Amino acid sequence: MPERSGPGFRRRVGPPSRRARVALLTLGVLAVLFLLFVMFAGFWTDWLWFRSVRYSSVFTTQLWTKIGLFGVFGLLMAVVVGFNVWLAHRLRPPLSAMSVEQQSLDRYRAGLAPFKRWALIGVSLVIGLVAGAAASGQWRTWLMWTNATSFGEKDAQFGMDVSFYAFDLPFYEFVLGFAFSAVIVSLLTSALVHYLYGGLRLQGPGRRASAGAQGHLAVLLGVFVLLKAVAYWLDRYALAVKTGSYKGVSGWTGLRYVDANAFLPAKTILFFVAIICAVLFFLTPIRRTWAPALIGLGLMVLSAVLIGGLYPAIVQQFQVKPNEQAKETPYIQKNIDATRRAYGIADAQTTQYSPQGSTNADALKPDAQTVSDIRLLDPNIVSPTFQSLEQQRNYYAFPSTLDVDRYGTGDGKQDSVVGLRELDLNGVQRNWINDHFKYTHGYGAVVAKGNQVDDRGQPVFTESGLPATGSLGDYEQRIYYGEKTTTYSIVGGSNKEIDYTDPKTGQNAEYTYTGDSGVSLSNPLTRAAYAVRFAEPQILYAGAISDGAKVIYNRTPKERVEKVAPWLSIDADPYPVVQDGRVVWVLDGYTTSDGFPFSSKTTLGAATKDSLTNQRGELLTVANQVNYIRNSVKATVDAYTGEVKLYQWDEKDPVLRTWMKAFPGTVEPKADIPQSLLPHLRYPQDMFKVQRDLLGQYHVTDANSFFNGSDIWQVPVDPTSDTKQVQPPYYVTVRMPDTSAASFSLTSTFVPNQRPNLAAFMAVDADPGEDYGKIRILKMTGESGAPGPGLVQSKFNSRQEVASQITLLKSGGDSELEYGNLLTLPVGGGLLNVEPVYVRGRGAKYPTLQKVLAVYGDDNVAFENTLGDALKKVFAGAAPATTPTVPSSPGGGTTPTPSPTGPATPAPGGTISPELQKALADAEKAYNDSQTAFKNGDWVAYGNAQKALGDALKAAEAARGGSPAPAPTGTPAPGGGSPSPKP
Repeated sequence: MPERSGPGFRRRVGPPSRRARVALLTLGVLAVLFLLFVMFAGFWTDWLWFRSVRYSSVFTTQLWTKIGLFGVFGLLMAVVVGFNVWLAHRLRPPLSAMSVEQQSLDRYRAGLAPFKRWALIGVSLVIGLVAGAAASGQWRTWLMWTNATSFGEKDAQFGMDVSFYAFDLPFYEFVLGFAFSAVIVSLLTSALVHYLYGGLRLQGPGRRASAGAQGHLAVLLGVFVLLKAVAYWLDRYALAVKTGSYKGVSGWTGLRYVDANAFLPAKTILFFVAIICAVLFFLTPIRRTWAPALIGLGLMVLSAVLIGGLYPAIVQQFQVKPNEQAKETPYIQKNIDATRRAYGIADAQTTQYSPQGSTNADALKPDAQTVSDIRLLDPNIVSPTFQSLEQQRNYYAFPSTLDVDRYGTGDGKQDSVVGLRELDLNGVQRNWINDHFKYTHGYGAVVAKGNQVDDRGQPVFTESGLPATGSLGDYEQRIYYGEKTTTYSIVGGSNKEIDYTDPKTGQNAEYTYTGDSGVSLSNPLTRAAYAVRFAEPQILYAGAISDGAKVIYNRTPKERVEKVAPWLSIDADPYPVVQDGRVVWVLDGYTTSDGFPFSSKTTLGAATKDSLTNQRGELLTVANQVNYIRNSVKATVDAYTGEVKLYQWDEKDPVLRTWMKAFPGTVEPKADIPQSLLPHLRYPQDMFKVQRDLLGQYHVTDANSFFNGSDIWQVPVDPTSDTKQVQPPYYVTVRMPDTSAASFSLTSTFVPNQRPNLAAFMAVDADPGEDYGKIRILKMTGESGAPGPGLVQSKFNSRQEVASQITLLKSGGDSELEYGNLLTLPVGGGLLNVEPVYVRGRGAKYPTLQKVLAVYGDDNVAFENTLGDALKKVFAGAAPATTPTVPSSPGGGTTPTPSPTGPATPAPGGTISPELQKALADAEKAYNDSQTAFKNGDWVAYGNAQKALGDALKAAEAARGGSPAPAPTGTPAPGGGSPSPKP
């Protein structure tokens, strides 16, 4: 046999066979069809999802806006570029004298000649597609411009409505950028065509450009310079939203002295210079010379350097620096005023506060509710406790950070720690059926009192068990949509899901989903589309998918709201609420803008980061750097049906009203918020963190003080965490010194820049009502010397008696200590710091509360087994001494007064009705109970007794013929003051 490479071997060379060509063609067609179906699957499943949640208008509005922008701007770019390429070809000179350069280009012209028309169309379309794709990404800019709503507020420099900067200017800048792109691309492609066909020459004798090429390119350059003139004019207004760094503010925005007195006139001068230069370019085809245009262009560049660069530098050096404070003060004041308005902190109330080192019974009495509601249960630590005690099954789990809410009615309302028992597939044997058919939902809410633990240091549950029972009554407990539910499920039809384990039989109860959520899989095309979307071919043919089956996905509350409201930034911490027999997730939505003139910009991701960010999640936004923010929307997601509702919360916000015009019917009016949900709404954490970040500098409202920078605050580093991040804000019930009653609030502290002592205490009223969102700041007086959180923690740890007990708790290293939230509270004219201490023994699954740290003033430090013992020690035995009284009866005489030593006495000349007698007896009992509780240091019992006393006094008022009224002077009303207003 001859070798393959020898003379006997003949290699077969030739075109592929017909069968091979058919096979290759078939594979190519199938590949194209598959790619087209993948694109269709994404589009089709998105449409089906939006239709299933009844927000199809959001999908169609986005879709048609993107298509419209793509078509209009893509076609415009294609026509402009195509016309200029065609015109360059028409203006080509005759090639009578062939130079060496032109001879080398001749083969390219010859090769292109048969395809000139198709090349023109192809190049124009490709450029148009790129431009259209870029333009479609500006759908938000377009919708905001076409639906702009006036702010009703003018900027301090030009007198333009803020809406011009927020809605109009971004669109004008986009159009200007598009026009620049069209001219530059046209200029480059035209120059290439002119060179290819001899209109431009680099070699040889004679003119380098033909008359046609010269005129064409001169006009394009004139248009470019004319657009530059428009850019100079818009730059004048852009100075009001220009961002830089000044006085330690990295996002400083707005004009300063040099901007208003150098850059602004320079931009105006350059505008006119550019127009003159453009006219010179337009005259070039007529004058047939480049000289005037090029001279004009050179003068424009020189003017830009001298007027736009050198002159402002001279003004800054010789006018501003010698007297900077006087020059900059008016512009600093504009920045302060605009920033405070844009972030909703203009009405923040600052009060001087000089905390006392000791207190007495009379000073403590108004703060009874604050003290009794001190939250011992840290929602950031007790998740493992909930998990161990209430998980019930391996396929359930709680979020790593639980939530704080209020449950109960009237004076019985108290702070509670809440967690939902959500689905956790890591606790089951993983396979496709288990993951998507059998284990589909969580079950039940678990609620614990925030201010109590039992004798083992464990939570006192008010709602627990599986199914959950307790104070919440009957409600739909199945959790199909939750923070930990990230995979899709196929439900309904004849599918039997694992519901929960029946406590009586020990058997798994089964359930079939009956909600109206999800997308039907009855259509084979839909099943194929979802098979592609989820990269799971079994969806296409699995027999487990029966008639009536539906697929549910996008199941975390945050992603559902972000999808139906893509113009909102969503708070990182959704929280569950049980109301009207349903479990709903509540989310706070923010509208933002980076176009509020003179308002300094902040980066939301940085401003909202704290020691719990990794547990709670980050605030993500479509525009991370903003200088205007409003909590404009309250959103809810039903945990069973996945239904999303958006409610207008800030009825004055022009950004929200703009988006409501763009997406009509998607946001429901504030009046439609269910009354049962309203008491559970709260002030959002991320909004608060942005505001406190700005207040670190912008609590200073005087421009001269701001310039000196001597009163800058910082949020302290969390001393209970090793993340080195700042302390998170805390939800607590607290009475501020200028209010009569405690209210559910979000609080934080400040320390001076680079110093550890306390600078201020900040609280915002978080309960819906007339004071909702009211920011109150207690600014420590200079001589107070109040310790900041870091110093308080050091004070705890440096005490010998505390250190020795900590050593005992650690049991020689066998146990771990976990410090709970360090709460700072204004109480009794001073500052009370309380920190629960949890101990996790070796091998223990969860920590238990074993000790409570408390400090009041400088030397009153306690480390006790219970909060009551700790408070009794730091308050140095202060006890109430005031006997309650009730006001005079309307009919003359006095209403009987409960006595601490005997029964109530009747009013002179009158008798006591049975109702009045009972009310007075209840008041006497409540008063005695409060006295006993105070002496025993049982602050929970004391707070409850004070609430009961207020109820009894109101009942007595009603029984004597008057309407209920707040307790009179000398008598603590429920919670130590008058009832807080109803929302």
